[in-house]
Amino acid sequence: MRVSFASEPAPEVENEDYVFAVPGLVCVLDGVTAPAELETGCVHGTPWYVRQLAARMALAYAAAPAGDLGDLVATAIEAVRGDHGGACDLGHPGTPSSTVCMLRAGDERADWLVLSDSPLVLDRNGVVEAVTDHRLKRTSVREREAVAARTAPVGSPGHRALVLALVESQRPYRNQPGGYWLAAATPEAGQHAMTGSEPLGGAARLTRAALLTDGASRGVETFGLYNWAGLLKRAEEAGPDAVIGDVREAEDADLAGSQRPRIKAHDDATAAFVTF
Repeated sequence: MRVSFASEPAPEVENEDYVFAVPGLVCVLDGVTAPAELETGCVHGTPWYVRQLAARMALAYAAAPAGDLGDLVATAIEAVRGDHGGACDLGHPGTPSSTVCMLRAGDERADWLVLSDSPLVLDRNGVVEAVTDHRLKRTSVREREAVAARTAPVGSPGHRALVLALVESQRPYRNQPGGYWLAAATPEAGQHAMTGSEPLGGAARLTRAALLTDGASRGVETFGLYNWAGLLKRAEEAGPDAVIGDVREAEDADLAGSQRPRIKAHDDATAAFVTF
């Protein structure tokens, strides 16, 4: 497995994404932004949480490289609970959290895990599919539609109020049956991730993959710059940083969101490209 990656924060903010690769494993994390107006019960913040979670995942993988990926995520979440040091309210609905997108290569198969909305793009010898966890988008539909209604420019007070209403509406559904799951302070979330396994040999073998935060997947899902196969081609020919550059150009061309409504004008963007 050969891995290349790039990560870039949105302008003038600290990067809440994280990516790491160790022999046999690559993982992309997207920390959930906590609006300044809303409490989180945590003294550390989202960037800290994402970095701790990544470190704990790497340690869990080193301890059990062939273990269940859901167990790996659960172990890391439990370890980060201890890293908070008792200073934070881990039962708060806004406690720092993150998506997880993970790919592990073995001798004959590659295993993957997707938790929340960081897509995994798989190329099975020419057949391209994106694996995305849509459970978050199925919550707070009315509030989400209000944000997408283009009634106010991105970042304006009116738009900001709609985004806050959406975040507050989503919080009660976090890590709850019938809601959506992501890495936060509930180890059980690891068992609710989407998982799968792909052959590395034969006619339907896995040949390429991309792990993306939603800031990078905007190139397909928000701006329609190319399809998933086109994104893989762009990453292979020009590198993951080119994918992010394409997104930045599209964001800058529509800062008000009048053409492509979205929660943020810019978002942290991370892309990892894998070949076998």
